[in-house]
Amino acid sequence: MGLMDNVKAKLAPAKDKVSDLARQHGGKVQHGIDKAAKAVDERTKGKYSEKIHAGTGKAKEAMDRLAHKEDTPTKAAPTDPMTPTRPEGPPPTS
Repeated sequence: MGLMDNVKAKLAPAKDKVSDLARQHGGKVQHGIDKAAKAVDERTKGKYSEKIHAGTGKAKEAMDRLAHKEDTPTKAAPTDPMTPTRPEGPPPTS
């Protein structure tokens, strides 16, 4: 077993615990992320708003991954089974 295997084996129980805590307190953590982002944005007088917003989004995504949320949005929108689909190809001619 290599060094990384040893580290992974020792950290596995901690990862499970962190995941459980992220599930239980995810809302509080995300609220804290928003609060911190707002405070930093105010102190920098909006100079770094875009970077702060990007960092906030990445932090929230990381929280979702830690919590193993299955209801996280995907890039492709889910299709509604009740909506009829149009076949691929050129549009019908009339």
